[in-house]
Amino acid sequence: MIRITELSLPLDHPADALREAIVTRLQISAAELINFTVFKRSYDARKKNSVILFIYIIDVEVRDEAALLQRFADDKHIRPAPDTHYYPVGHAPDSLSERPIVVGFGPCGLFAALLLAQMGFKPIVLERGKDVRRRTKDTWALWRKKTLTPESNVQFGEGGAGLFSDGKLYSQIKDPKFYGRKVMHEFVRAGAPEEIMYVSKPHIGTFRLTGVVSTMREEIIALGGEVRFESKVTDLVINDGQLEGVVLANGETLHSRHVILALGHSSRDTFRMLHRQNVFIEAKPFAVGFRIEHPQSLINQARLGKYAGHPQLGAADYKLVHHAQNGRAVYSFCMCPGGTVVAATSEPERVVTNGMSQYSRNERNANAGIVVGINPEQDFPGGPLAGVEFQERLESRAYELGGSDYCAPAQLVGDFIRGKASREFGEVEPSYKPGVRLGDLAPSLPDYAIEAIREALPAFGKQIRGFDRDDAILTGIETRTSSPVRITRDYETLQSLNLKGLYPAGEGAGYAGGILSAGVDGIKVAEAVARSMLATHNDTAPA
Repeated sequence: MIRITELSLPLDHPADALREAIVTRLQISAAELINFTVFKRSYDARKKNSVILFIYIIDVEVRDEAALLQRFADDKHIRPAPDTHYYPVGHAPDSLSERPIVVGFGPCGLFAALLLAQMGFKPIVLERGKDVRRRTKDTWALWRKKTLTPESNVQFGEGGAGLFSDGKLYSQIKDPKFYGRKVMHEFVRAGAPEEIMYVSKPHIGTFRLTGVVSTMREEIIALGGEVRFESKVTDLVINDGQLEGVVLANGETLHSRHVILALGHSSRDTFRMLHRQNVFIEAKPFAVGFRIEHPQSLINQARLGKYAGHPQLGAADYKLVHHAQNGRAVYSFCMCPGGTVVAATSEPERVVTNGMSQYSRNERNANAGIVVGINPEQDFPGGPLAGVEFQERLESRAYELGGSDYCAPAQLVGDFIRGKASREFGEVEPSYKPGVRLGDLAPSLPDYAIEAIREALPAFGKQIRGFDRDDAILTGIETRTSSPVRITRDYETLQSLNLKGLYPAGEGAGYAGGILSAGVDGIKVAEAVARSMLATHNDTAPA
């Protein structure tokens, strides 16, 4: 297989143009081209009023690959295609009696369990929340009726926090073994659109994700795995530095010497339990801020110019960063084109926001987090859980500012920059449910964060015209950008530094950020567990 990179075609090219372009680029006849696959398709819109081209990476099969590669030996854009197939590290023998436990069924736990099931290890999955159907009903109850179910919401339940999001499937992680392709492949097998395999910024959307996740759960069960909902882990069984099992809220103990801890970033009670059990945890940086909303048409025009609204491009996104004079970094986070701002708290009397989009991305507003980096050593020196306590204080304050009924505090961008409380909306209507209360957002975050965001918004307006328009909406607060802790693990074995048999994984453990990277980490940890279980079994098996 041969890979061609940097193959450009016009935005509106006909379907057969790609085959013709390949033949022309390789200087071969049409008969010599056996087959081809689009590995990636992207576009460059930095010069928005010039011609926008699709830029392809193509994997090609031709009749005489060796001769062609020799002919293009000096061309860096024509090279052998890497092998992106996934190869399991082993398979469980029938005599293996121990079953690994996976705690948490977000993207990381989902892929850890799926890989273990595919390798024959029959994992037991413990999820504190509910299945996707009941979880969706509970989540809508908060949005529509202001009724919170602490164990079933945007943060907890089948699919994890990534379920109620844009379903974005891109990441900047290094992936030399192409685990990301395995993640995408499994999503497509479970019903995701095939385009996620090649578009540069793939997404699935919330409602499509629900079906995909439940289909993957059924495969785990069909392969001998077990998925238990409403099964919260409240303690660990430890014997001389070795994990022996977990204790559930109902008092049941499950025994296993291989436990993957795929917590979400909001599992604060579990963080406290681990700390009480002296599992090594350290504070890590995260970010806090607001959600900002603009008309999606404004973002489309600013980013795509005359191509705004083109059906092949869809809703435009953005990525912004500003280094403020007070030393703080302000940046956009989890940008959701054509989406909504959603209530994302998991705890009573606290307000948290997040962003969500459907696959179509056709809602009126664009939204993104505008957040400020937080350094635990600088901002809240103390123990490893100081960041958790910092988040909790901010969320409780936001609840009060919003009226103490799960409405969120909000302010117009112009008023925020001028330090003036907002009284009425302009053209931009906030999408947050159950609703917002206008006022002054300054009391909701530390002074250094407010100062940095006030400086950043006009700077962003110079990059995207209209970004700092007076009637754009800021909704508070965004606190759960990532986990405030890292459950540190050994680089080689992926086990906890001081508790053998515990495999911290995913976003809550501080090793991922988003659906794709969490899924990749789940695969890595599943492989580590499989290797350990196979080695242990081989050491103890009779000769």
